[in-house]
Amino acid sequence: MKFIILIVFLFLTAACRHNQTDTQQKSATWTEIQERGYGTITLAFVPSEGFSYTDADGRLTGVTIDLMRDFKSFVNSNYDVDIELLFEPIDSFSAFYNHVKESQSGVFGVANVTITEERRNELQFSPPYLTNIATLITHRDVPEVESFQEISDTFSGLLPLAFEGTLHQERLEGIQQKFLPNAVMSFAQSNNEIIERVSAENRYFAYVDIYNYWRAAERGAPLRRHAAGDESSEQFGVIMPLESDWANVMEEFLDHSGGYIYSSRYRELMEKHLGPELADLLLNSE
Repeated sequence: MKFIILIVFLFLTAACRHNQTDTQQKSATWTEIQERGYGTITLAFVPSEGFSYTDADGRLTGVTIDLMRDFKSFVNSNYDVDIELLFEPIDSFSAFYNHVKESQSGVFGVANVTITEERRNELQFSPPYLTNIATLITHRDVPEVESFQEISDTFSGLLPLAFEGTLHQERLEGIQQKFLPNAVMSFAQSNNEIIERVSAENRYFAYVDIYNYWRAAERGAPLRRHAAGDESSEQFGVIMPLESDWANVMEEFLDHSGGYIYSSRYRELMEKHLGPELADLLLNSE
């Protein structure tokens, strides 16, 4: 009996280790795929409405998901290889970021990651596929601020609510230090949580990407956008581990035929998943 228990224990331990490394084993380098003519790459993502979500038919879709499907088609067609996508959802942005950073070549990440010089020391980035607008929001009961100088009075008593580990946290820390030094930072683990908490009570101010605000406002969430706080200086890129040999192929895809993001296909995806008005705002935000 003890022998059987030991065998079961060893089997479960091995299975656990296998699951932890399964993604790495399945993800192929570009060199391997060129040599074999086929292989699998892994696409890690954080579920996000409009960009990486499950539609009414249960199909994974969205702007960045379809962008990567187009990347797959481009590589298969132009290099006469057969690559497949393995999708890997990760709920936490920090866990997603660290997962891609610590992975091997063949793992890609799409979670609207802002390109920064600091992050370039940890990851490889594709050319930008979107210029983002970060917008400052509160409950709609808060009067709109026309400039940052009004924040000390208008946001008095409110708490900054940050999506931990993102540039939005850094933006809020700047406001906190300059205008509300006594306000204590609160943290959320997703954009949806921020939207829910800011909508629920007149207690917080936060930064979100404009598409998160836009979708919530369309659903009737009681939010106010403070346009004076808008920032459109950041760009999103697909991320890859530092040692990845896929970066040049990804760059070729985004740059081909005058630039993927300037193509009618990309506009079609943006309008399909985000709506024409929001798509137009983002496509012209540079």
